[in-house]
Amino acid sequence: MNILVVDDERAIRNSLKEILTDEGYEVETAEDGAVAIEMLGKDHYDVVFCDIKMPGKDGGEVLSYVMSEGIDSAMVMISGHGDIETAVDCIKKGAFDFIQKPLDLNRILITVKNAAERTTLVKDNKVLKKKVYGQQMIGSSAALQQIRDIIAKVAPTDARVLITGANGTGKELVARSLHQQSGRSAMPYIEVNCAAIPSELIESELFGHEKGSFTSAVKQHKGKFEQADGGTLFLDEIGDMSLAAQAKVLRVLQEKKLSRVGSDKDIQVDVRVIAATNKDLRREIEENRFREDLYHRLSVILVRVPSLDDRKEDIPELISYFAEQICAESGKSPVPFSDEAVALLQERSWPGNIRELRNVVERLLILGGNPVSAKDVKDFV
Repeated sequence: MNILVVDDERAIRNSLKEILTDEGYEVETAEDGAVAIEMLGKDHYDVVFCDIKMPGKDGGEVLSYVMSEGIDSAMVMISGHGDIETAVDCIKKGAFDFIQKPLDLNRILITVKNAAERTTLVKDNKVLKKKVYGQQMIGSSAALQQIRDIIAKVAPTDARVLITGANGTGKELVARSLHQQSGRSAMPYIEVNCAAIPSELIESELFGHEKGSFTSAVKQHKGKFEQADGGTLFLDEIGDMSLAAQAKVLRVLQEKKLSRVGSDKDIQVDVRVIAATNKDLRREIEENRFREDLYHRLSVILVRVPSLDDRKEDIPELISYFAEQICAESGKSPVPFSDEAVALLQERSWPGNIRELRNVVERLLILGGNPVSAKDVKDFV
């Protein structure tokens, strides 16, 4: 386990390093917050012991950096007698624990042990989520890695994200990854396809309705915002939402409260909103089909998902992944694709993006040979 000790007092730095090194841990030190931030940007530390009051960048700024960058280190804040209120505030902001000065040996060792267990749980939880959700972004291209980097930085925050890209590029996978890697991952993740809901029903779906508020409202209904309370609401194809519904969504984002259709009562909600669209919302704004104020509320972070034609180097990985997945679903052994077949599939254009590629792989597995050959690709694609 790697540990970083951050304190402007040399005696405390050296004392902590000696204690932890004797216990078999790898320990490095930093004399102030600025040096610590530089080190955290280069290397990974399982635990960081960080003094709160330091000249220059203090412990609170180091903690904020770790939280904003999504760095997976257990932050243990070191507080003097007069810093308890500040230490408690640090816990609220994401610190793992705090230790009061003068430092107690047993307290330090127990904290490190607990932090180690926490690190193991976090790693196991990430593996379990991958197994549970199953879907993941496949590929090693620079374009895809850039999106992964953005997700890693943005997910731990509550910043709203607007995901753009053509149909079939995997915008919903980006949204789900943002939720999975966030502090809200244990809370609900609710998806709404705005294009699939009739305009006259969208408000009821999003905000709910009271019994008797319209002809078919035979009982009270909680909308998607309420269902997602504490978690994440993914508004897919938001460019297809009516202007009336847009106005209500804007109000919820501004005031964090809503009222059901047929009710004047306000309901408080705590929801992180992620939106996606295949439309050019700037053009939609110019043509008065989308509210500019809502656009600015939604697009704190903009993520553009590239088309498959822009990352063709990922096609071999995707073919292998889909072939294994489809064969497993049908109880068959994986069927390989010849290098020539993969090369032909890489050469062609994919207007339907990843969704189209998956359909083609499934077709070739059904109609082609074992392995799937270049001739199969020419005959059936």
